[in-house]
Amino acid sequence: MARIYKRGKKWAYVAYAGKDPITGKDKQKTKSGFLTKKDAQLAASLFEREFHKGEYIQPSKMLFSEVYNDWLRHYSQDAKESSLRARKIALKHILNEFGQLPIQRITKKAYQDTIDQLSTKFSYNYVSSINTSANMVFEYASQFKLIKDIPTKDIKIPKPKVTVSDLEKDQFIHEKFLEKEELVEFLTHTDNEGLEGDLLVFTMLAYTGMRIGELIALKWQDIDFENHTLRIYKTYYNPTNNKVKYKLLTPKTESSIRTITIDPLLIDLLLKHKEEQNLIKTDNPFYMDNNFIFATNEGYPKTIKHVSIRMNRILKKTSIEKHVTPHSFRHTHTSLLIEANVHIKEIQERLGHSDINTTMDIYAHMTKNFKKEASSKFSSLMKELSYKINPTNSDDKDDE
Repeated sequence: MARIYKRGKKWAYVAYAGKDPITGKDKQKTKSGFLTKKDAQLAASLFEREFHKGEYIQPSKMLFSEVYNDWLRHYSQDAKESSLRARKIALKHILNEFGQLPIQRITKKAYQDTIDQLSTKFSYNYVSSINTSANMVFEYASQFKLIKDIPTKDIKIPKPKVTVSDLEKDQFIHEKFLEKEELVEFLTHTDNEGLEGDLLVFTMLAYTGMRIGELIALKWQDIDFENHTLRIYKTYYNPTNNKVKYKLLTPKTESSIRTITIDPLLIDLLLKHKEEQNLIKTDNPFYMDNNFIFATNEGYPKTIKHVSIRMNRILKKTSIEKHVTPHSFRHTHTSLLIEANVHIKEIQERLGHSDINTTMDIYAHMTKNFKKEASSKFSSLMKELSYKINPTNSDDKDDE
């Protein structure tokens, strides 16, 4: 039971606060400055209720940066290197704002103001990533009773105002992938004017929907030539683009681990590529043979930058004016699967999607096109009947 007493002209309380884990002696919580005895009693009761429920948080001067460093040490034990790097990049903005502030003094209002400010500089998705990363640190602090309230909880991330360009979303989605005719043009130029390995790389991307990192990480043992299947379970990581300093990482999500069926065309191209690669290995005694399919003449896996440069070289020879990236072939594959009436769930599994927002965007775009095409075909089919019903609206007016 707390003791209430007068301290000068004001009131105070002293209450039991458990035992010191080091000395084993009883600890006390003392607080003064209350104008009335009743105020001190209410505050003491509130403290005792929190203490007995395990909700009381000891005052701490621990800085946000100190908690962050402790969290980072634990997080890095299990996190993939790519995820760790992404969290560090996102959290630098929060560290700049709150790093030297005691974590207990970071209020929800101050944090919301920071998120609002960041939203004026960066995209909605990036600010969401910053908030998710910061939330991990504050959750960690809460777990170890360093803070009582988590300022990231129920934070509102401002969504960008709708602009004219947003209203042209169909065009934006359209720019994400190549139409079938555009893909044919690109691969035809690749076949005729591409450099060594280009045709296999870009046909593989377009015919499988693989991520570029998954493609580069492929090894020959991942191909089942007899059953025409491909096993995807790793990704290439190389932020510096140094051909030697690469890493092979497991995918970010379990859904990314998958086995897919591949086209006979790819099997033929792979077999031809294997023969050519074996000749290179024979001619180069210093070849670093780690069994990579898409390897340089030295045996190291090709970099993502290398693939991008090769792709842009071919694009310049085509009439395609879209801003295409290696990832565009993944969206292209999605659109072709939709056009082939493959079920959306099968598409999700083939692409290894945990989040199918992009798939659904392309699906909506393609469906809209199909609806227009269906309407056009129906009108053409019913043209004769339409003329009989209302000849004045016929397209044959010009024959009059």
